[in-house]
Amino acid sequence: MKIAILSDSHRKTEYTKETIARLKSFGAEYLVHAGDLELKEHLDILKDSNLPYVAVFGNNDYNLIQYANQYNIKKEPYYFKIKDYKFKLMHLPYYLTGDTDIVISGHTHIFEHSYINDTVFINPGEICAREQPIISAVLLEITDNKYIINRHTKDINSTQWEIEEFIYDK
Repeated sequence: MKIAILSDSHRKTEYTKETIARLKSFGAEYLVHAGDLELKEHLDILKDSNLPYVAVFGNNDYNLIQYANQYNIKKEPYYFKIKDYKFKLMHLPYYLTGDTDIVISGHTHIFEHSYINDTVFINPGEICAREQPIISAVLLEITDNKYIINRHTKDINSTQWEIEEFIYDK
């Protein structure tokens, strides 16, 4: 199972489109956005990806509340399951407790990952390339005995994407 994980698109529509297309080309079966979408167009991009998706409101998404019923965008922390795995999704990293299998957050614009007491914690970094000129997202692969985190990055002044891989044994 492969899950595309994004956060902090802000107003970078082309970066959001390009990143989702890339992760889909690597086999993403699900799409998770950890907030700060800011634009209705970004909700449309999620919906039009033709992947099952979920997103949470970020601290810059107040204008999107009116679309909560039309799109799969939730208040944080939002708990859900994909197959037999329990997820907790939030924008602000205030609920970083290991009460699920996978905890996803955003907001800091910094890529982070860890595996603590049987819980994977992931912050995919930023799509918007605001803090650094780098687009960052994650493709999480879950196998029977491993969590494989592939961080996809691209310098905005380049056409080349790079991948870093991190593996946690279950």
